[in-house]
Amino acid sequence: MRKLAVVSMAGALALGLSVIGPARAHAQSAALDFKIYCSRCHGENGKGDGPDAGTLKTKPRNFTDCAVMSKISDATMFKAIKDGGAAVNLPNDMPAWSAGLDDDQIHGLMAYIRKFCKK
Repeated sequence: MRKLAVVSMAGALALGLSVIGPARAHAQSAALDFKIYCSRCHGENGKGDGPDAGTLKTKPRNFTDCAVMSKISDATMFKAIKDGGAAVNLPNDMPAWSAGLDDDQIHGLMAYIRKFCKK
């Protein structure tokens, strides 16, 4: 009986993902990635006020600052997330996430971060 419940749950999950579609699943994945990898420093709302922000030498980027964010290219943001701040001449407080995130996840995370800036 327990095995049947597990199979049913797996089937329900698969059905649920197919109903919500890949775009929504990606958005949910990006939100979870942000929570896991970014929010400790950048804050849940991307304002650079996460619980670990005060422990850093440099204040984390405020993703809601449209004037600043509009000047950051996607290529620069990608490299900063993948290879760390030092890779784009920023402080090394920003760690490299290449060991935890693949390129598709980083692109999803970038799209999620860009949404914090509401013009």
